[in-house]
Amino acid sequence: MGTFEIKAVKDGGLMFNLKAANGQVIGTSEVYNKRASLDTGIASVQTNAPIAPIEDQTAEKVEAQKCPKFEVFADTAGKPRFRLKAKNGEIILASQGYADIKTCLAGIESVKKNAVDAKIVVVEA
Repeated sequence: MGTFEIKAVKDGGLMFNLKAANGQVIGTSEVYNKRASLDTGIASVQTNAPIAPIEDQTAEKVEAQKCPKFEVFADTAGKPRFRLKAKNGEIILASQGYADIKTCLAGIESVKKNAVDAKIVVVEA
């Protein structure tokens, strides 16, 4: 089972990391100003991740998908990453850079598997 770890950031905001059962961070949220907004973000990840198709923007021929969706893209260093977009197009979770597309896609599968019933933990500073 995965875990949503909530923590405070320097400016007084809050953010969360989704961790897989092995403790690896598989996705990170934006910074939220209110706990209620953060909770809505977590709920959105839990709802959208299992049903979101993958739009591979690194492919030669990109098949556009409707939101919610996972977008796979190459970052400025050329590493594949993904972001999960909600139905309204807002980014609700973003990944680290991966070594290759295969491991990036495995990261997406891990989000789909771990987000739904992940426990929520507040990490004290």
